Amino acid sequence: MCGIAGFISLDQSTLGNGEKALKCMGELLAHRGPDGKGQWMDDAGRVGLAHRRLAIIDLSPAGAQPMEGRNGTVISLNGEIYNYLELQDELKGAWEFSSDSDTETVLAAYDAYGDQCLDHLRGMFSFALWDHGRNRLFCARDRFGIKPFYYAVVDQVLYFASEAKALLPFLPEIDTDAAAMGEYLTFNFGIGENTLFKGIKQLLPGHALAVEGDEVRTWRYWDVSYEVDWDHGEDWFQERLRHLLDDSIRVHLRSDVPVGAYLSGGIDSSLMSILAARHDSGNREAFHGRFLEYPGYDESKYAEMATNTTGGNLNVIDITHEDFEENLRKVIYHLDYPVAGPGSFPQFMVSKLAAEKVKVVLGGQGGDEIFGGYARYLLAYFEQCISAAIDGTYKDGNFVVTIESIVPNLGLLREYKPMMREFWREGLFGDLEERYFRLVDRSSDMESEIDWGELDKERVFESFREIFLNRANVRKGAYFDHMTHFDFKTLLPALLQVEDRMSMAHGLESRVPLLDHALVECIATASAEVKFSGGNMKHLIKKTYEGVLPEGIVNRRDKMGFPVPLKEWLGNELKGLVEDVFEGMKQRNRPFINADEVLANFQSAGRFSRKVWSLMSLEIWHQTFHDRAAYFRSLIK
Repeated sequence: MCGIAGFISLDQSTLGNGEKALKCMGELLAHRGPDGKGQWMDDAGRVGLAHRRLAIIDLSPAGAQPMEGRNGTVISLNGEIYNYLELQDELKGAWEFSSDSDTETVLAAYDAYGDQCLDHLRGMFSFALWDHGRNRLFCARDRFGIKPFYYAVVDQVLYFASEAKALLPFLPEIDTDAAAMGEYLTFNFGIGENTLFKGIKQLLPGHALAVEGDEVRTWRYWDVSYEVDWDHGEDWFQERLRHLLDDSIRVHLRSDVPVGAYLSGGIDSSLMSILAARHDSGNREAFHGRFLEYPGYDESKYAEMATNTTGGNLNVIDITHEDFEENLRKVIYHLDYPVAGPGSFPQFMVSKLAAEKVKVVLGGQGGDEIFGGYARYLLAYFEQCISAAIDGTYKDGNFVVTIESIVPNLGLLREYKPMMREFWREGLFGDLEERYFRLVDRSSDMESEIDWGELDKERVFESFREIFLNRANVRKGAYFDHMTHFDFKTLLPALLQVEDRMSMAHGLESRVPLLDHALVECIATASAEVKFSGGNMKHLIKKTYEGVLPEGIVNRRDKMGFPVPLKEWLGNELKGLVEDVFEGMKQRNRPFINADEVLANFQSAGRFSRKVWSLMSLEIWHQTFHDRAAYFRSLIK
C-alpha cells in the first residue's frame, strides 16, 4: 500500500522549498496511492514527510498519514504489518490506540522497543519515522525487500522515496552509475546498494537507516542462516511447512477490502490461491494473462485447474504484440530502471486487469528461491554429485543426493542445452563461484556491444563472489545453499521490484505469503536432500501439497520461465520497433555502449535474444529519464 517520501536537512538548516519538495515527490508517486495524500513538516522546516494512500486497512480518516504519535513521533509507512492485531493486544497497556490502522502499531512498537521494534514486525514495509525527542530520523525496509526505499544526499539534504523517479528533480544531473551498469549488463539487475541513477541508492533488504545530526548510518537488522538442521527429516519439515504457510496465508488475508490472486499456472501461485480459498471462500477472483498469437505461450489451462479446485472465477487477459508496443515505455517508466527480464510486461498487463476488480492480490513470488525451482540448480548440483561420487565425499557437505536418484530428473534440462554448454565450456569441476557465475552471467555474448574497459567486469565478479561465498550464512561445500543464497539476496529483490512497481502502477497491492520470515528461516535450515531430493526441483513443497494441488500442476514438466513470445514478436511484428530503438541509441551516443555494433548485430542476426531485451530496455530507460532530465528538474523550480 501507498507511497512515501520525505527529506531531512543534515546541517540543521531550514529547507526553503520544503513544502514544494514534498508536493513534487508526492505527485510523482500519485499512482501508488489514489485514495488520499498528506504531508507534514516540523516547525523548523528541517524535516518533512509525504504520503500517498492506498487504503487497505482502516479505511477511515484515522488511518491517514503521515501519522503523528505521542512524544513527537511522526511516521510515513508503505506496506502492511500483518501481525498488527497481535501487536495492539501486546502494547495496549502502554499505548492508547486512536485507530485500527496497522501504521499506528509501528509507532507504538517504536515507543516500546526503540530500533528493536523491527524484530516485532511481521510484514512487508518501508517507513520513515521522525523522533523529535531524539532529533532523529529512523527508516527501515522489510527483511526481503518487498517494499522499496531509495535515498540520495544532495547539498546536505537527504531525500528519500518509494521510487527513484521521485528523487530525480533534486539531482544536479541525471547520470548513469558505472558500477550498477556493469551489474545490470551482467545479471539484468543490480546486486548492491547502487542503482543505475548515479547518486541514488537503495536501502538494502533487511536494513535500517538513521540520521542523527549530519551522520547517515545504515545497518543490517536481519539475515537468514542456512545452518542445516540434521536432527529433523522430511516429514518434520513437511509438517512445519504446512503449519507456517497456513498461518502466513491467514494473516496475509487481513484486509478491509477484497483480496484476489495472481494465477500463472505454476505451483506457487496456484497454491496461494487454493490455500487462500480454504481460509476465506469469499476470495474468488483470480487473474491470468495468456498469449495466443503464437503456440506454446498459453498456460491458461493450468490456471483453470487451480480455479476449478477453489470454485473461483478466473479473469483472463489476452495479451498481444500491440499491447507490448503500446505499454513498453510505461513499463520502463514505472520500473524506474530496467530489471529482471521481460516478465515485467505481462505482470503490468495482468495487474491492470486485477485492479479493475480488487485492490489486493496474493502472488507466489519467492517459491523458486526458497524451494529450489530453477533448472540451473539441477545442472550445477548434478556436477557436484558427480564430483562427490568420484572423490567419495558425499557426506562431507550438504549434498547427499546420489547419482542414481538424480538421473531420472535430468530430462528437465532438455531445453537448457545452451546453458549446459556454457557451464561446461571450460571443463568439469573447478571453483564453485566461477562456475555459477557463468550460469547467471547474461553478458557473455556482449563482448562487442559493451565497453567493458570502463565497466570493470572483474569488480562485478568480486561483488558476486562476496555474496555467493558468504561464510557467515552458508556452510562451505553446500553448493545448493550457495546458489539459492545468491539468488535470494539478489535476484529475488529484483523480482520483487517488478512485483511492487507493476502492481502499484495501477494502485494495486501485491502480497507474497511465501515470504513470511518464520517460514523462510525454517526452510533455509532443511538439507538439500529434503529440499531437492533426487534432484527433483521444489521437491519439499510439491511433496507437502501433492494432495492439495491438482496433479496436472504438480507433475507438469513444461512450466515456462520466460512465457512471453518476444522471440516471435521481435523477429516479425515488432522488428521495426527494435531497430528504431537501436537507431535512437546510435544517434545519442550512450555511455558504455557500442551502438553501431548493437544495431549491426541485431540486423544481421534478425532474431531475438535475451541481450536484445536487455539493451532495448536500457535505451528506452535512457530516453525516458536521461533525455527528459530538464522536465524532472522543472518540477521543483
